[in-house]
Amino acid sequence: VVATLKLATMAAAGGKPAVLLLRPVDAPFAAALRDRFRVLDLYAPGQALPALAFVAAAAAVPEPPRATVIWGGVRVDASFLDAAPSLRCVVSTAAGLDHIDLAECARRGVAVANSGEVYSTDVADYAVGLLLDVLRRVSASERYVRRGSWAAQGDYPLGSKLGGKRVGIIGLGNIGSRIAKRLEAFGCIIHYNSRKPKDSVSYKYFPNVHELAAESDVLVVACALNKATRHIVNKDVLEALGKDGVVVNIGRGANIDEAELVIALREGKIAGAGLDVFEHEPKVPAELFSMENVVLSRHVAVLTEESRSDLRAHTIGNLEAFFSGQPLLTPVHADSLAQ
Repeated sequence: VVATLKLATMAAAGGKPAVLLLRPVDAPFAAALRDRFRVLDLYAPGQALPALAFVAAAAAVPEPPRATVIWGGVRVDASFLDAAPSLRCVVSTAAGLDHIDLAECARRGVAVANSGEVYSTDVADYAVGLLLDVLRRVSASERYVRRGSWAAQGDYPLGSKLGGKRVGIIGLGNIGSRIAKRLEAFGCIIHYNSRKPKDSVSYKYFPNVHELAAESDVLVVACALNKATRHIVNKDVLEALGKDGVVVNIGRGANIDEAELVIALREGKIAGAGLDVFEHEPKVPAELFSMENVVLSRHVAVLTEESRSDLRAHTIGNLEAFFSGQPLLTPVHADSLAQ
């Protein structure tokens, strides 16, 4: 009861449209939102309601929120929308859309926007960094030096050069295209797989990922997660990539069959992996921790100081467009989950 009353108090300040905030934000983001909107914040100090109960309580206040800001940890489905019948706009700060039932949103007349290209440059940079790290053994050799092994055991084993590698990119969208351009500058040969060939590029197109893997030294996963792309990199694809092959994943963890990836790495069926995402985050397979040919990070490819600032402006831009009756900056629809 106290939490519900507190939430009603949050919404009481008049003159500004109400926004349901269902993700943690930093102080500048919070201040920018509160400057423009009446913010009902799931993470406000003293707020004790579980997420879905908070959503339902927000829907019960006078002038309930018509828009919400979410992240990838919030599942927008029929149950969520039932709890918040006043919502007409969902603004996700994630680029991926696998946490949003777009068809259900469309059926109920709820507009959806995502982060668009805010993260694309940073993720592309990070993908190249992961690949360089795996091939040149940067992190592994750094640990070798810190352990004092250089003096005691001599030089660390050599890595492999990036230039000349055949790189197969799964998903040649905003991020995949940027990765391709960066790797071209290193002298890599780019191949790709997507739903259909793209007339705007000269890279060789492969209609299925198994054929792409067989003709690649490196696989970079940069596609959306949907029914067609879940475990798109499976046992057969990893075997086709071969014992000298490397996998980099900056898409979604479930794009790769993680159990088969661990087996392939353990048995030497592929040479290494650079992973920023995992199938059951934040859980990471313990076997990976001891593998010197694997580079791990905690789903941070999107995060830089610049992208955080850009995301703040972009999110507010989408909200302001919605409340002023203008088109959303980055609307997404039911077909947006296609690769």
